[in-house]
Amino acid sequence: MVNALCQDAPAMFEAYEVGDFYDEMFLLPGVPRPETAFLARTLATLRSEEVLRRQAAAEQLLLHLGITFNVYGSSDGIEKIFPFDLIPRVVAAQEWAWIEAGLQQRIRALNAFIADVYGEQRILKDGVIPPDLILKNPSYLTACRGLTPPQGVWCHITGTDLVRDHNGQIYVLEDNLRCPSGVSYVLGNRSVMKYTLPQLFEAATIRPVFTYPSKLLETLQRLAPEHLLDPTVVVLTPGVANAAYFEHSFLAQQMGVELVEGRDLVVDDGFVKMRTTRGLKRVDVIYRRIDDTFLDPETFRPDSLLGVPGLMKVYRAGRVALANAPGTGVADDKAVYAYVPDIIRYYLAEAPIIPNVPTYLCRDPEARAYVLDHLGELVVKTTGGSGGYGMLVGPASTALERDDFRGRILARPEDYIAQPALRLSRVPTIVGDRLEGRHVDLRPYILYGEEIFVLPGGLTRVALRRGSLVVNSSQGGGSKDTWVLAENGATQS
Repeated sequence: MVNALCQDAPAMFEAYEVGDFYDEMFLLPGVPRPETAFLARTLATLRSEEVLRRQAAAEQLLLHLGITFNVYGSSDGIEKIFPFDLIPRVVAAQEWAWIEAGLQQRIRALNAFIADVYGEQRILKDGVIPPDLILKNPSYLTACRGLTPPQGVWCHITGTDLVRDHNGQIYVLEDNLRCPSGVSYVLGNRSVMKYTLPQLFEAATIRPVFTYPSKLLETLQRLAPEHLLDPTVVVLTPGVANAAYFEHSFLAQQMGVELVEGRDLVVDDGFVKMRTTRGLKRVDVIYRRIDDTFLDPETFRPDSLLGVPGLMKVYRAGRVALANAPGTGVADDKAVYAYVPDIIRYYLAEAPIIPNVPTYLCRDPEARAYVLDHLGELVVKTTGGSGGYGMLVGPASTALERDDFRGRILARPEDYIAQPALRLSRVPTIVGDRLEGRHVDLRPYILYGEEIFVLPGGLTRVALRRGSLVVNSSQGGGSKDTWVLAENGATQS
């Protein structure tokens, strides 16, 4: 199909089928979208063998750089590279401006919501959200009632998942406000792309992503108590067995701060301090990459060996800052997700810019009846699930699987939501020695500091299995570099 652009087009492009999905590179067979024309033209100058050689080189470079992940429950215990595809995803400048505005709006509203439910609870008293949906939610931490985090910000780092339907409409699929992962792959993918296909960067002006570590450090330093001129920031990790340990160490190294585990920290004289070879050193800001309830065994789970005893007392006293603030998980519960458009209207008096995917709460009898009658057409998720686990993808399910989920929903309807099985957009992806369309989502990363910064691009995750809609790495997904085109004259990445 690219042979319409260049007579020497690689054979791998000739057989590419756009299909009846929204293809993010081509409008029609052989006709690229305006924002991807430069990409199609440049790739058309490479022979198929050269494209495959560079794909292999990219994979070797990822392994050399140590950009890996662990899969929980894996029997071999071997780290694996996050599968990477050389064909980038391109986002037009105007569309990105719309996405950016929508994400900034969403984060402002969610931050106000978290502050409210741990404070005055106006949104519950006004009947916008059923009180039991929040107050009985496992992610609602009563120990966080009355907290006032530094600068009034609860969700400093957010990863919001976006999808595009068959008609080109972009939706928010879910919000991740606890310890969102994946940004290290964004930075790694860009480095690999610039090394393996430098000519592509000469063909277009692409917005940079390399500023993320410095922006993250600025966001964290701003939280330091007492307006310290040189605050000590650390990254708190559960340890090497965690699936995202590479990212924890990578971000600490990129920011020039210490990577610590709970055993490296201690509460002493009313402050959190870090054990060093020169004795104890005060810590001012903790970028925590462990779940809320593991942070402090004195406040949350007494069996936690990952946290720091007494940490929450120091936090409440304003002598250490935590990012994200504990308690933010209540805002990314999948049942609460259904109310985010109402949350935006309530706190901001604005219409939502980016819509939600239509969502059925199985706790509602009418919605539950519809879901049970249409299991073969819907995607059913647990309200607290993540990673692509515990889902029913109706169109790809068996009768036995649907019967199983029917029983689960009837037993605990409050634990489940359902959404239409969207026909997600596709991007050309290298499969063997040819290109095939594969479904994708997008996770942009948002930092809430003095202003709300949205990293231009984000992590495009790819469902590498034919026909699959599950993009998670733990479920066989991979990733692509995401290129946001700049307006004329902007900085090139």
